[in-house]
Formats: sequence, C-alpha cells, structure tokens
Amino acid sequence: MLKGKKGLIIGVANNKSIAYGIAKACANQGADIILTYQNEKLQSRVQKVADELGVKHIYPLDVTNEQEILALKDNIQKDYGNIDFIVHAVAFAPKEALSGRFIDVTKDAFSIAMQISVYSFIEVVQKLEPILNDNASILTLSYLGAVRYIPHYNVMGVAKAALESSVRYMAVDLGSRGIRVNAISAGPIKTLAASGIGDFRKILSYNEENSPLRKNVTIEEVGNSAMYLLSDLSSGVTGEIHYVDSGYNVTGMPIVE
Repeated sequence: MLKGKKGLIIGVANNKSIAYGIAKACANQGADIILTYQNEKLQSRVQKVADELGVKHIYPLDVTNEQEILALKDNIQKDYGNIDFIVHAVAFAPKEALSGRFIDVTKDAFSIAMQISVYSFIEVVQKLEPILNDNASILTLSYLGAVRYIPHYNVMGVAKAALESSVRYMAVDLGSRGIRVNAISAGPIKTLAASGIGDFRKILSYNEENSPLRKNVTIEEVGNSAMYLLSDLSSGVTGEIHYVDSGYNVTGMPIVE
C-alpha cells in the first residue's frame, strides 16, 4: 500500500515504542523510511531499528533546536528529494509535572511540555513543508487525557489537547495542497514514555478488564492504523483524531480515583 512512498518518522526510541510499530507497518507495506535520533546516547538504539527495517539513513534531531530541524530538511532533500509523509511521535514533560495537583505546575514545566509535545509538531511541519509532496500525509500521536481527566497525566493532558487542536488548524492550512493532517489517540501501551506516568500498571489493568475487547491495544495495531492514515486509502480523511484503543474510549478511566 505504501510502495514508492518516502516518509519521515520522528520518535523511535526502541522496538517497544509506538513509533517503531508505525515504522514497521509502513516498511512492511513498501515505504522507504527515514528515522531520526535525539542524541548520541540514543543513536545506537535507533540504528538497530534502522538495520532491522532496512532504513538507509538516520539523522540527528533535537526537536527543540531549530537549526537541527533545518539541517534535517536539507539532508532529506539531498538524499531523498521530496517525501510523502511525516510521523511525529514526540512528547515530554518534566516528571514533577506528572504528579501532585495539576494546578501546582510550574511555568517552566508547562513551557517545556508545550514546546516539545506541541510546538515541535508545528515547527517540524513548518520547516519541512517545502519538501512535502502534494497529497502528503502528516500524523501525530495523542492520548485520551486530551479530552478526559486521567490520573497522573496532568500537564500532558493539556499539551495533548493543544496538539489535537493544532491538528485541526494545520489540516485547514495545508488542505489546499491535498496534504492531510491527523492524529491517533492510542489506548495505554507499556512504552518507555509511559513508564513516567504514576500508577500506569493500574491503568493498563483497568483498561484490560473494562474495555469491550478485554485487552490492551498493541503497537502493531496502532502501526496498522497509522499505515492506513499515511496511505492513499485515507485520501478523504483529515483533521481527525482516531482512537485505537480496544474500546478504551467507550469505558475510560473513572473521572476521580
């Protein structure tokens, strides 16, 4: 389904991450994948994934560094020309902002969460727009905490709400070129990023017991849904938040603990 397509996937940390599930699904469907790594410490992890998936190039990218985003654009243009899709799978908040009362979040922690989890999505697309083909597809990752209170999610819930709103506004901005912008809101998955959320095992257990499918969603299932949104099969879909969650959104976590 993606044969002949070239796409950038940002946020692969290891073979347990959601971004890895997306990259693998896209590679299996014939896409030429491009990966990035945040720093030298993570380079070897990403290289292992690249070797597994037959990725030709991986590039450094700190999404808070404008010059690295511009360098990424130049490198992709030199090695690949234009590309057909972008996957943004990056989010971060200081650990102290994910515990206690949300109202006690500091200005610095709030700014960090918004810059990395939201503005990086906007800026990456902004800087890479010149090398996006017409009718390209852009995808980011959200979570149910954007629309519902989730224990211990705190400032990330607010950041994901801003991210989902950004999807809608960007979809309008880029629609004239046929470029689609969507998000996947996956159910809870045991990833490196999720380990920073308090009582995450409880959330996993609750979801498994109460979701209609009686199981937690997998990175493979999220990857397949992402592959659909990145392919021409979803040519009429934009500005949408797609729940991939074993029915988690139907039941959800209780509003109060």
